[in-house]
Amino acid sequence: MNIDAAFDGGSIEVVADRGDGAFELALRPDTNAEDFRQWFCFTLRGARGQACTLTIGNAGQATYPDAFEGYRATASYDGRRWFRVPTSFDGERLVVSHTPRADRVTYAYFAPYPWDRHEKLLRRASRAPWVTVRTIGASVEGRAMGLVVVGEPGDGKLRIWVTARQHPGETMAEWFLEGLITRLADEDDEHAQALLGRAVFYLVPNMNPDGGVHGNLRANAAGRNLNRAWLDPSAETSPEVLCVREEMERTGVDLFLDVHGDERNPYCFLAGCEGNPGYSPRLRFLENVFEQSLCAHNSDFQDEYGYDRDEPGGGDLRTAGNWVGERFDCLSYTVEMPFKDNAIAPDEESGWSPERSMHLGACALDAVADTLDRLRGEIPFETDSEGDDEGDGEGEGEGDDDDEG
Repeated sequence: MNIDAAFDGGSIEVVADRGDGAFELALRPDTNAEDFRQWFCFTLRGARGQACTLTIGNAGQATYPDAFEGYRATASYDGRRWFRVPTSFDGERLVVSHTPRADRVTYAYFAPYPWDRHEKLLRRASRAPWVTVRTIGASVEGRAMGLVVVGEPGDGKLRIWVTARQHPGETMAEWFLEGLITRLADEDDEHAQALLGRAVFYLVPNMNPDGGVHGNLRANAAGRNLNRAWLDPSAETSPEVLCVREEMERTGVDLFLDVHGDERNPYCFLAGCEGNPGYSPRLRFLENVFEQSLCAHNSDFQDEYGYDRDEPGGGDLRTAGNWVGERFDCLSYTVEMPFKDNAIAPDEESGWSPERSMHLGACALDAVADTLDRLRGEIPFETDSEGDDEGDGEGEGEGDDDDEG
């Protein structure tokens, strides 16, 4: 019986093997970033039929220790189907209790999205004649920064940008992009095909390939939190952001979604850029249109719980959502999904899952379609910058530097 984390996305330290399926484990910090530790992914072998107790003794020193309250770890026998297993947290120790039905089982903070699946997604997408996959730069360690361009640029066409996995441990974000890309590449999807006559999509499924391979939660290989690098990206420490920003400057942006996962909040929700200097009644109106459309098209999504709204002028322009929204005066949203279950539609077996993430990504296309014709038009009526109360996210989450995105 042994535990292994020496693989793409793997992360755990084995402190002791107590015998009879009892292991003492520890969370490992992100590469070159001691402040970030939360992600775990490891494989247990030789424990079929054995009642196992896997104890992460330093969970109380994680970046977000309270995120383990009400949390259940994910597990898989084949790397494809993921399910939740009994998990407890006493404020210090996270204990996973499970009796495997196979000789090999992988446990993870959330279902991983390995690099080989990323490359397969790009290859599959590129088979569609209207999809082009380009390399626009390289990560700190030289991995390709892939951009999926869907549709043909042309006069009057709107530019839709979607990025995922700035924080590599938020793997639900790339599952979301897989759902979106799969739908855009489907020639039998009439709604998607009609949308491509009016818009071009620029999609970055993995903003942080090094961090994903290393099994990091939030940092790239240089230890940088990429979602705090948009105001001043560096070729040395945040080339991933730099190359995407340069491409955005070349194409322009009319709508931007930056896709994330939230450790604490058991909901799917959006965070806007109301704290930006250039935030306007027009942008508030567009936010409401998009948010209410997504509520209508996907039952997992809601607009009651989320981050507290920023005060005017309180937006952090180091983050992608705020920087892009301000730079291009466009509708710009951070999409958040849970690591836990979705509290408004719980699933005892799977909790929040890759499949639900993909479905939300596919449904996001309907919200884009419902918003598209209004992105650069005049708002149809006078409104103030506060709008209505829907989607304000009162009462859940703080929206501070450590929390949002």
